[in-house]
Amino acid sequence: MAKLYFNYSTMNAGKSAILLQADHNYRERGMRTLLLTAELDDRAGDGVIASRIGIQAPAARYGVQEDLFERVSIALEDGPLSCVLIDEAQFLQPAQVWQLARVADELKVPVMAYGLRVDFRGEPFPGSATLLAIADSLREIRTICHCGSKATMVIRKDESGRVVTDGAQVQIGGDETYVSLCRVHWREAFDGPSL
Repeated sequence: MAKLYFNYSTMNAGKSAILLQADHNYRERGMRTLLLTAELDDRAGDGVIASRIGIQAPAARYGVQEDLFERVSIALEDGPLSCVLIDEAQFLQPAQVWQLARVADELKVPVMAYGLRVDFRGEPFPGSATLLAIADSLREIRTICHCGSKATMVIRKDESGRVVTDGAQVQIGGDETYVSLCRVHWREAFDGPSL
């Protein structure tokens, strides 16, 4: 039975690198995959999934209104797919997560989604919340805070390095914008030190 997988973490945990490794493993065995990445994140270029460690692969881009069940159905017209790999899964709309569940359930193609669980305010992304609710398999990819504890949160910094506590949920950025922290250090950075 094909499944819907959600691999989640904070920034800098290696989600894209793990996705690219999985894609390589499928392709090395002669299997066909479909790589998808969010239309609104073009930091690595138009239609590219890239890891900070320097590996990358071309990918199709998905928009927030796109029917991903239909997209995969059309891709299947060119032959079997062994897996659909989704980068930046936090940007999926809840309806798209359900479409991907149908890909696994009805089209019998495994879907592996990789993304952030929460935003800089500690709030779940709508796509991530839906994945956490309905995915068949959840896997946390761990990274560490500067203190050595497991990082589960992320803060956003402005141009001067100050912590941002409000604003739009989505702001595309990397190390210059976001820092992964454990919950204790996130609270200290976000709320200020406890009294």
